Amino acid sequence: MATLLHIDSSVLPGDASSSRSIAGVFREAWEEQHPQGTVIHRDLATDPVPHITAAAWSAGNTAPSEHTPEQTAAFAARVRLIEELEQADAVLIGAPMHNFSIPSTLKAWLDSVILFGRTAGESPSAQGTPVIVVASRGGSYAPGTPREGFEFVQNYLEAVLRDTLGLDLDFIVPELTMATGNPAMSELIPLYEASRERAFEEATAKAKGLAERLAA
Repeated sequence: MATLLHIDSSVLPGDASSSRSIAGVFREAWEEQHPQGTVIHRDLATDPVPHITAAAWSAGNTAPSEHTPEQTAAFAARVRLIEELEQADAVLIGAPMHNFSIPSTLKAWLDSVILFGRTAGESPSAQGTPVIVVASRGGSYAPGTPREGFEFVQNYLEAVLRDTLGLDLDFIVPELTMATGNPAMSELIPLYEASRERAFEEATAKAKGLAERLAA
């Protein structure tokens, strides 16, 4: 039975969040293809992973037999997150742009699961696992746009998810999500609606395609 690790990080609930809405469509299509499968859902907005501490960090570079009680407890929490990643057949991440980068809650999760010698390094333990990232953003940061140089979501996640953790990375990128709430962007609403519709279509198609790939 296939296991999907689904991570949400938007501070907005439900349909108010583009990343949640589009990730939800992906998950629904995934579950249709895997009715007996398992979904592990982590909502980092409602149940955040603690930011990494000195004990949690140092424990990763210290032999377990030498751990202090504080290190043991902190490292056990990291291992639970690492094992969820390692056991997943696919990963789905909602990563809205917050002030040009990812939410701090998602960064905290990444800091916990990146462990050199296990999930990172020469032979990453989750290497090759497909990961779909819904990278929503309020404006447009596509190549050739005035704010192209302010995009620190995709390039950062490429460095971390693909180049460090060795995951098989793919993006869905709905843009201009602030158009309906910002009068200055009202003329961009048709472009936003087209981007949103395209993202929903991609979510369904990528979920079904991934299911076929894993079944092959």
